Amino acid sequence: MKGIDLKRNLLILNNAVLFLCTSIYLGTGWSLLLFSFPIEPQLTVDNYYLQFVSQVTLATQFFTYMTTLMIVLAIIMTIAEWKTGLRWFPIIVLVGIVVATGLTIVFILPLNDLMSKGITDPIQLKSILHEWIFLNQIRVALWTIQWLSMMVYFSYQENVASKAKIAGVEQ
Repeated sequence: MKGIDLKRNLLILNNAVLFLCTSIYLGTGWSLLLFSFPIEPQLTVDNYYLQFVSQVTLATQFFTYMTTLMIVLAIIMTIAEWKTGLRWFPIIVLVGIVVATGLTIVFILPLNDLMSKGITDPIQLKSILHEWIFLNQIRVALWTIQWLSMMVYFSYQENVASKAKIAGVEQ
């Protein structure tokens, strides 16, 4: 019985950490949308570097490790839920992670590199920033879908637990 409880508790921890990671992405993405992107018209070749490059560099380093962890956690969750209808929630998260990571590697990181090297042409800066913002809006949508999938999963689990508790009380 203790082995089953340990396995169950480890799966709960796995899923909770995955939910935490999707929440970090959600918060980061919506913070960009609400607070960083609106200042884009004020950015110039003289001030954009301070506003974006250091933060993006640190975020990229952190998210590289977090994304790898998320893939492992989502695979574990998918395996654990494979024989249930709940398997679709971690599959949605996993697909979202893979697509967002592909978007980042193929399209966003090259723009990050251009910005980190230093842009001196104001027209080039505006063009790169517009493309970077557009791609990040897509990525925030993917991160939001991942978070919603985890939220619905945990809401469903809570609903089932509540019904079981009520049924146990009534018996």
